[in-house]
Amino acid sequence: MTYSTYMQESALTIVHDYVDAHLEKTDPAQDYSVYVVWFAKTLQNWKVLISTSLPDGMYYEVTFNGDKNETYLDAYKKFDNVCIKGD
Repeated sequence: MTYSTYMQESALTIVHDYVDAHLEKTDPAQDYSVYVVWFAKTLQNWKVLISTSLPDGMYYEVTFNGDKNETYLDAYKKFDNVCIKGD
């Protein structure tokens, strides 16, 4: 496994655990997948954009700060997707 693959797998685990912890406990268990939408690494830092197959419009950003050895998770709700045509 390459370091890049390891980083992405780590991010997928972080998001999967987060989603599991935030699913409505009174709803029936849901089978869903978590997948990488975009990945970038620059020097000692990396960022992964992740989504799930759940129909909730959420997406997740996992950022690793190599200087501080810290990982951050941001959770976003997609509100709109608008096409802006060029001239």
